[in-house]
Amino acid sequence: MSQTVLDLIGNTPLVEAQNLVKNPNVKLLFKLEGQNPGGSVKDRPAYNMIRKALERGEISKETKLIEATSGNTGIALAMVARLLDLDIELVMPENSTVERVKTMRAYGAKVILTGADRGIEGSRDYAEEQVEKGRYFMLNQFGNDDNWKAHYHSTGPEIWRDTDQKVTHFVSSMGTTGTIMGTSTFLKEKNKNIQIVGVQPKDGASIPGIRKWPQEYLPAIFDRNKVDEIMEVSEAEARKMTIRLAEEEGIFAGMSSGGATAAAVRLCNELKSGIVVSIICDRGDRYLSSDLFDQ
Repeated sequence: MSQTVLDLIGNTPLVEAQNLVKNPNVKLLFKLEGQNPGGSVKDRPAYNMIRKALERGEISKETKLIEATSGNTGIALAMVARLLDLDIELVMPENSTVERVKTMRAYGAKVILTGADRGIEGSRDYAEEQVEKGRYFMLNQFGNDDNWKAHYHSTGPEIWRDTDQKVTHFVSSMGTTGTIMGTSTFLKEKNKNIQIVGVQPKDGASIPGIRKWPQEYLPAIFDRNKVDEIMEVSEAEARKMTIRLAEEEGIFAGMSSGGATAAAVRLCNELKSGIVVSIICDRGDRYLSSDLFDQ
């Protein structure tokens, strides 16, 4: 039976860490979200948010979509929108890597760059201003329940299935928080003892894809009660672990994955036993123009 690109979203592989974990009683598994057709975990919510909005009649092929993004969600939305014949404008900080901007434009999206000094918050403000003027419809990944529900219906069940229901800990970087919210909701329904660990940057650390949001920009979908522990990582830790992932595990990923892995390895070293699953958010090739892999 023939498939479309959209049918390839999800069912990403779990692979076991070979070298990073020295604790013989703990198994660390990486969920390789870069295997999605758009190259990141954001394919899941992007497709779900657009699909559900279409089903509810909130948008049509005449609708102009707009969304603020730090990169991966924008790429995923650009891909899905093009396949569903929708017009989309993506807003991101001007210091985003050129690979991200070019990939969105390659899919046919319009890309607007906002001031680097205001970061993703500035991009969010710009998009909301355009919506208020009545020109656009915003999916709003930060406040859209279809974001986290994508993971409730796919990421969580896949982890439960592929660990033979034995997962004990789930580790995820937190940006929009959709991945950790949806996966936590599903896994806790299956076994309330599964520990959910969110990863944030330390104060002053700049790690693309991981945020510690100011209160006024905290994603509306975030529920602190669904996260058992929050671990903080420094920029140096995230960068070092991103390199180690490539060199020691053969996993080429971005810095948010390095940050999550740094926390996951730290956790594995503390546990007496367990099966830890950590999200590898995307692929490293969209960061080659940055200094991430300079050594």
